[in-house]
Amino acid sequence: MQLTGIHHLTAVTADAPGNHAFYTQALGMRLVKKTVNQDDVSAYHLFYGDGAASPGSDVTFFDWPVGREKRGTHSIVQTALRVTGEKTLQWWKERFDALKIAHEGIVERDGRLWLAFEDPEGQRLALVDDGGLGDGVTWAKSSVPIEHQIRGLGPITISVPKLERTALVLTQGMDMRHEREFAEKDRSVHVFAMGEGGPSAELHVAVEPKLPFAQPGAGGAHHVAFRTPNEKTYRECADRLQAIRAPSSGPIDRFYFKSLYFREPNGILFEIATDGPGFATDEPMATLGESLSLPPFLEGRRKEIEAGLKPL
Repeated sequence: MQLTGIHHLTAVTADAPGNHAFYTQALGMRLVKKTVNQDDVSAYHLFYGDGAASPGSDVTFFDWPVGREKRGTHSIVQTALRVTGEKTLQWWKERFDALKIAHEGIVERDGRLWLAFEDPEGQRLALVDDGGLGDGVTWAKSSVPIEHQIRGLGPITISVPKLERTALVLTQGMDMRHEREFAEKDRSVHVFAMGEGGPSAELHVAVEPKLPFAQPGAGGAHHVAFRTPNEKTYRECADRLQAIRAPSSGPIDRFYFKSLYFREPNGILFEIATDGPGFATDEPMATLGESLSLPPFLEGRRKEIEAGLKPL
């Protein structure tokens, strides 16, 4: 199974206008695709990424009228975003102070500098110094200076009560490498790497047996997607999951990329997604996200869909 890193992280918001303001204005990310949940067209699916909508840069949100997430294990518990340099982390800390954004201090975690913070709905995020490793395309219209802009996704952290079954799926089913382990407060965190490794290609698994089960809601994560380069490797991933008898959705064409969904043993939803064809498939790169995009099979319902969406 050829996985090269994190493709995107999808979370839940109950406030699409506030979500849009926070991620584009406070964080300076680009809204690279404004579309709908293809399985529930009453809900926006908003994609925020780098200047070129690169695979591996997207934090995405479903807009659902739900209550707040109840935190716990069996869930995705933190999404890291890559920046470069201690000076940049200090710049962000000062920005968070000025904007009254909840945050912790800059700390060293697993050999890298981290700055944990939350969005207005309690979505747990962190900025991580990637040491200049990994891709990232700046955006000229960002509210953040070029040298401090978010470059893409960093490690995603999930929480499980026991490691063994999850580790088996990650290593034998998904061909990840168990690279190291580190202690953090009252939990151990295991680092699994894909492809060339590094901060854009790591899944951190926190073992937390004393926590209750998480309950989904706004401010929580919905699923994490992993990158595979093309349709050939995507098909190979589907075959690999079938060979180990892992129940999955089977191949799904999302128009902007091909997807495959399955749950690891603790019920956390995983997705395999291709790098292409990408978000410039149906609109120019220069104007990505400025109007509602619909895949061809939903285009005939545009008036109905637009009537059901709140303005951003």
